[in-house]
Amino acid sequence: MGYVDGFVLAVPKKNLRAYRLMARKTGTIWRKYGALDYKECIGDDLSTPWGGVPFPRMVRLKKGETVVFSYIVYKSRAHRDRVNAKVMKDPYMSDPKWKDRPMPFDTRRVTYGGFKIIVDA
Repeated sequence: MGYVDGFVLAVPKKNLRAYRLMARKTGTIWRKYGALDYKECIGDDLSTPWGGVPFPRMVRLKKGETVVFSYIVYKSRAHRDRVNAKVMKDPYMSDPKWKDRPMPFDTRRVTYGGFKIIVDA
């Protein structure tokens, strides 16, 4: 049915432009090596009146930040592993202009996981 890598992170609003540029480039790279879909989504309605842990609390959102939810879709976990291996070998990923640049978000507050798709409606 497919496989998804999902990410939730806090991005300072002042860094959204830099984040968007980075995400656009990395999305192109993931798609180049076979990812089926790549999305970066900015928080819009983050309240949870029905309960649960809201994303802002999960990433310990600070003043001046927003939540970004990202996902990459693959055919399977094996396909994900092959795509990611190719991505990591891409020249852009080891380019000092990219690799040595500070990230536009706090990497210690990223939530990540790989997920098997169980419903695709």
